[in-house]
Amino acid sequence: MNYILFDGPARNNLLPFTFTRPVADIRVGILTIREKWESYLDTTTTTVTEDYLSEKYPMVEMEENIMVNASYLPNFQLVEMIKGLKENQAIFKGEDVIAFHAKEGQDNIDFESYDNIEFGSECLKIEYTWDIFSKNGEAIQEDFTLITKNRTSQAIPTSNNVIASENIFLEEGAKLEFTTLNASNGPIYIGKNAEIMEGSVIRGPLALCDSATIKLSSKIYGPTTVGPHSKVGGEVNNAVLFGFSNKGHDGFLGNSVLGEWCNLGADTNNSNLKNNYAEVRLWDYQTEGFAKTGLQFCGLMMGDHSKCGINTMFNTGTVVGVSANIFGSGFPRNFVPSFSWGGSSGFTTYLTKKAFEVAKVVMSRRKIDFSKQDQDILEHVFEETKKYRRE
Repeated sequence: MNYILFDGPARNNLLPFTFTRPVADIRVGILTIREKWESYLDTTTTTVTEDYLSEKYPMVEMEENIMVNASYLPNFQLVEMIKGLKENQAIFKGEDVIAFHAKEGQDNIDFESYDNIEFGSECLKIEYTWDIFSKNGEAIQEDFTLITKNRTSQAIPTSNNVIASENIFLEEGAKLEFTTLNASNGPIYIGKNAEIMEGSVIRGPLALCDSATIKLSSKIYGPTTVGPHSKVGGEVNNAVLFGFSNKGHDGFLGNSVLGEWCNLGADTNNSNLKNNYAEVRLWDYQTEGFAKTGLQFCGLMMGDHSKCGINTMFNTGTVVGVSANIFGSGFPRNFVPSFSWGGSSGFTTYLTKKAFEVAKVVMSRRKIDFSKQDQDILEHVFEETKKYRRE
């Protein structure tokens, strides 16, 4: 069977992260949503997403297909139901379509003519940006169980101070000496060639993905995910870095999500709690206003390729778009549009020519090309977000 992951109605709620990727390629837990589905289904998947993303993330359609809502995370019960779908059958949870059977070229789906099957059990859904960090602990636990089943961890070096070693898993090439690892509140997963430097204190759940680094004497509170090739230092609490992003120095990052190719300058801090302890509101791209989150703790949401200079301060519930460059003293606005250049004293437009030059240099350091596809996607985002910038 051919499985296709579709963005679904949650896509716009997950901006700015879905400006540059399908919903399926959001990382939550240890794996991306796509990697989770492919692991459970034991096959590759493709994507239905926005037209401007489709060249980089193409769809492969066959005679028979199962369409899966990518905002839902798989579990064994849900996957078994999906594998059993027949023609003209769909799985619902309340009003939401989780999955349905579709023939090649079947563009218009009339679910009233389908046999609708209700999924009555619990499963994780990533519907809003803040779900990425607030549901990260459950996602890490589910991924940890999936990845480590019937496998044996590499030995934990004896110099480390360890609590609940049965909840710690080291992949081949993982390096750590003279650290404190406390996995009593959730698992600690250390990926291939990842490193935790000396003096660091870790409280799980933690996902340190392949080739990621926790720097000297860091303090990490779970649930936190440090994506592949990312670096973190200082104090981090319940944050998710998708991959190739750096918070390499002292400073605090809490209840936050960073996309790919982000960099926080030394001593950058974000607030994750308002002084009056009120509910946090976040910028909503659909209503073009600030929406309630239902959360008391909510920090920074930063889209791909955005950067900030040393000593940057972010207020509670700040949303930064794609390819923004923030610097200077004081708090910038709590909504920074994509391709903005500046800080608390105001912003100008960060021209694509200059932004692309930086992206090429940054990505080449990881031996990754800034492709024509990447450039086309960012040019589309530049045009789409022009209305938010004060020219």
